[in-house]
Amino acid sequence: MSGQFHSVKGNIVEGLGNLTGVKSWQQSGKEEHAAGEAELNAAKAKGYAEGTKDRAGGYMQNVAGAVTGDKEQQARGNVRNEHGQAQQEINRPT
Repeated sequence: MSGQFHSVKGNIVEGLGNLTGVKSWQQSGKEEHAAGEAELNAAKAKGYAEGTKDRAGGYMQNVAGAVTGDKEQQARGNVRNEHGQAQQEINRPT
């Protein structure tokens, strides 16, 4: 959330710098926007990796349940896998 805030704030400050001709605002706005975007991208990468981990773990849990005949474990594995897939979709790199 703070990455998005800094990205937007940076755009606003840069825009004000462009409008007024104040070079320091232009530069600081660009820098804050870039830092915000970097923070957003790092958070997305982390979320995507966590989703991948959940999908793999869910798959393994599902297979283990299938091998042992444990339907409850299979269901938990499916839920974990679907959660991981949703997390990947939300954090898919652009």
